[in-house]
Amino acid sequence: MRQGKQSLDFVYDRPGRVIAVANQKGGVGKTTTTINLATALAAVGKRVLVVDIDPQGNASTGLGIPPDERRITTYDLLIAPERHWGGAAAVATDVPHLYIVPATMDLSGAEVELVNADQREARLKRVINTFKRAYDLVLVDCPPALGLLTINALVAADEVLVPLQCEFFALEGLSQLLHTIECVRDAYNDRLEMTGIVLTMFDRRNRLSREVVADVKKVMPEQVYDTIIPRNVRVSEAPSHGKPVMFYAFKSAGAQAYVHLAGEMLRRERHRPDGATPTTVEGMGS
Repeated sequence: MRQGKQSLDFVYDRPGRVIAVANQKGGVGKTTTTINLATALAAVGKRVLVVDIDPQGNASTGLGIPPDERRITTYDLLIAPERHWGGAAAVATDVPHLYIVPATMDLSGAEVELVNADQREARLKRVINTFKRAYDLVLVDCPPALGLLTINALVAADEVLVPLQCEFFALEGLSQLLHTIECVRDAYNDRLEMTGIVLTMFDRRNRLSREVVADVKKVMPEQVYDTIIPRNVRVSEAPSHGKPVMFYAFKSAGAQAYVHLAGEMLRRERHRPDGATPTTVEGMGS
């Protein structure tokens, strides 16, 4: 049973890392990666918040938050941040240590409503800054578009995680996303860096999948995670049950892949030198 709204009885000495999970293409495993990576990180004791800024609200559904429990949503935080303290919007999930700021279809109108708003690109940052010291990690699930909602996520984030499907045209559009990251870095957020690319929907029986893995590693060898997420029916089924795949089918190949991905992410963080410079995207083809 969920615990209700989160309590901020304590804060960490330093703000939690804010990671935008982004790809302007739909169907690449972005929300699935957000949900299951967050769950795996929470399972090892990290205090994790998911911020759902996709109007479809799939991350909210996938973590078992029904519409009637989405009382304060990301729409409210973006449209009237002065009226809604961000910490009060975080709803506890059935996963210990994992919370979510949910989304509804109301968010689909936010980009139009924010057109003439003051500091429209930084609305999400203002809200996240009010509560990110209560978490080790904040994962922002972005919509499949490079619009104002995704820009808000990139301005608020420290890092970007890009899920990339192992299918034809996998690299199509990646250069556009990386260009957007560079533009946001130059204009609004000079600390923004690429935390990595995670390859999803891999089918080892498919030669094309293997070729895509080789191509992506050739283009951006330092940014690609070693862990590859396989195409797995249990991963696809889990959201319809309102559960992460680790809770739905822990022994499945998909669940175990996300466990390994979380471990790899934590190892990379431990070995990253202080003051590491942002990852550049020079040499990435258009």
